[in-house]
Amino acid sequence: MLRLLKILLVLAVLAALALLAGHRYWQSRLEAPIALEAPTLYEVPAGAGYHRVIGELTERSILEEVWAFRLLARLEPESLPDLRPGEYRLQPGMSGHELLALLGSHEVVTYSLTIPEGWTFGQMREALDAAPKLEHRTEGLSDAEVMALLDREQRHPEGWFFPDTYRYHKGLSDLEILRQALERMETTLASIWEERDEDLPLESAYQALIMASLIERETGAPEERPQIAGVFTRRLERGMRLQTDPTVIYGMGERYAGNITRADLREPTPYNTYVIEGLPPTPIALPGRAALEAAVQPAEGETLYFVARGDGTHHFSRTLREHNNAVNRYIRNR
Repeated sequence: MLRLLKILLVLAVLAALALLAGHRYWQSRLEAPIALEAPTLYEVPAGAGYHRVIGELTERSILEEVWAFRLLARLEPESLPDLRPGEYRLQPGMSGHELLALLGSHEVVTYSLTIPEGWTFGQMREALDAAPKLEHRTEGLSDAEVMALLDREQRHPEGWFFPDTYRYHKGLSDLEILRQALERMETTLASIWEERDEDLPLESAYQALIMASLIERETGAPEERPQIAGVFTRRLERGMRLQTDPTVIYGMGERYAGNITRADLREPTPYNTYVIEGLPPTPIALPGRAALEAAVQPAEGETLYFVARGDGTHHFSRTLREHNNAVNRYIRNR
């Protein structure tokens, strides 16, 4: 009897050692580096379960010992992450455990889309249509249909989308980026309007948005925005027409071919500020924060005119005579 107990004890010890060795080997397979030599994208499909993902990774030879991961699901199901749909960048040297943790994290691959200040809404839509990995829900829709999807049915879209760099992941829709840009512009405009100077010749935040779009399109030199705003503000106060070329170009639409003629300056479009009084009916571009701030806090001074020097900056003048001399110097001679 004693001998039998010794034999059973030895067998139990051997079984325990074998089990311990087997567990260590199993864990070593889970911690072993995955079979990658270069960073690789892997997408967790929407609704995919653990076994499907493990099977796909094995088929792509990223995981080599699928048994270890199937055993994990049986023995330690509580340790399995909740897989999140999206693209993930798998790195050489990461372990199977690290791979699973990544697929259950928020570290999906993201892409960027930059909307520059001064672009039109049409240009923004073209960029969205061309952006890779986006779900293109607005492609082919009219501007009015897009605004209806954004719950702004009666609003003209120009100017209402904040220009910036937006990050997104595969599967996000272009409509979501538009919504982000719209809500950011609404919030920014409301905040800046609250900080406006007193006695501005602007009756609403929307007029400030229109003014900001003119400022944005008139100068490529950021430091000039308050000066441009000052000129436009003083002209409005004195009942002078704004006479800004970008409004003429916007009113011409697709007819604009890179040059403005005298006939274009006399054409009575709703946007031609050489013809109409005051501001155009809508913005003509997407203004950034600096242009919005300049619109409601214009620089003080006496200048009423400006002309482009040809280097991205402007010459500002107080009188028409000084302005005409500047035009001769910078435009006609050139």
